Amino acid sequence: MGSQEVSTVDWQGKHVTVAGLGVSGIPAARALHERGALVTVVNDGDDERARAQAAELEALGITVRLGDGATLPPSTELVVTAPGWQPDKPLFVAAAEAGVPVWGDVELAWRLRGDNGRKAAPWLAVTGTNGKTTTVRMLASILEAAGLRTAAVGNIGVSLLDAVLGETEYDVLAVELSSYQLHWAPSLRAHSAAVLNLAPDHLDWHGSMEAYAADKGRVYEGNTVACVYNVADPATEDLVREADVEEGCRAIGFTLGAPGPSQLGVVDGILVDRAFVANRQKQAQELAEVTDVTPPAPHNIANALAAAALARAFGVEPAAVRDGLRAFRPDAHRIEHVADIGEVAYVDDSKATNTHATEASLAAYDSIVWIAGGLAKGATFDDLVIGAAKRLRGVVLMGADRALIHEALTRHAPEVPVVDLDRTDTGAMSEAVARAAELARPGDTVLLAPACASMDMFTNYNKRGEAFADAVRARADESA
Repeated sequence: MGSQEVSTVDWQGKHVTVAGLGVSGIPAARALHERGALVTVVNDGDDERARAQAAELEALGITVRLGDGATLPPSTELVVTAPGWQPDKPLFVAAAEAGVPVWGDVELAWRLRGDNGRKAAPWLAVTGTNGKTTTVRMLASILEAAGLRTAAVGNIGVSLLDAVLGETEYDVLAVELSSYQLHWAPSLRAHSAAVLNLAPDHLDWHGSMEAYAADKGRVYEGNTVACVYNVADPATEDLVREADVEEGCRAIGFTLGAPGPSQLGVVDGILVDRAFVANRQKQAQELAEVTDVTPPAPHNIANALAAAALARAFGVEPAAVRDGLRAFRPDAHRIEHVADIGEVAYVDDSKATNTHATEASLAAYDSIVWIAGGLAKGATFDDLVIGAAKRLRGVVLMGADRALIHEALTRHAPEVPVVDLDRTDTGAMSEAVARAAELARPGDTVLLAPACASMDMFTNYNKRGEAFADAVRARADESA
């Protein structure tokens, strides 16, 4: 199916099982019910919140089974799953054995776009281990600067179903896609797409690095105009080579160095385009200055180049790229400067929940007191420590899997002083900031870049970042 074609499904009387209550399951159940499907929602949990959600759906005539997400309901013709449900769950095994297809929320949104005569907006899709949200929001800012009706949607907090079924008719959508979502989206065909980078992550879900990469690579399938890859990460270019794309679709690289033909890159502090110009062998188009990007850390410049490449693939003029990047401000907890205390900068990058993101964060500063630790999610830390060792003034560790980082530091940076906080309560962050301040010297950066997930101590990375910022501001007030 070509990228601009709209798939139609007769939902009337179709038995559909929706796996999971939550931000994707409830809208999916409602949308399918409204189209005449016979919907059954199954959910592992049976707590007070789930019962309240179930009551709302049951009032509409939707069947809900709580506490049993493993059994495939009889007569099921299609399963629509929340993206986080693992592929080896008994429900999906049973579906495969019965020949029942499984779609994710992204697949459902893709199939329903253009429903009821709505305009089917093309998708510019972004995936990768790190930088997805920032890049998608940069892209949306650029598209808005070009005067286009757009939204940043997908794995970013705004439901794709809401975007494709809502009242607004968009010109184009900037879509963030996780590896989970791509796994369950077999027919997605984007206008253009980017894989920003690839590093081990979520391997407990995918089973292997190869399976994880393959799911990321699905974003390129059927692209019509451009497959954007990272020149510094050859694995992303390999995925482009393996993809089955529409005839005429181009491979477009982005690089922090000087770009070759069909690439975007940086020359003398200027972001330039040698891909979407009349004579890419000899010409380059100036798009923006490095200083137009906030913050101008190397990995953030890479994000800006990827966003620019997708926007240019959609026909956006250079001035809109510049204006969109100037207008963009990153979300909280992404290399966010909190305060300067005694000539020491305190920076919150709580969003750095894996080693790849933390590597980029550490590379942005010269002398660092690093606050790290949490849930490792199966990660190893040797390469991260080897790369950062020369930049480390000291390290403060906390969280459930801090010993893994401590062992890597002992092996590869034994001269770096380490404070090991043997506690996992939320109040540990205040002590971590205090101990980091003791290690820091004027000109240093105290950097929260945990390289781990937060759920051992905090509800999410936002709460972890807020705890850090609160502790820093309290310290700033004391020293004022």
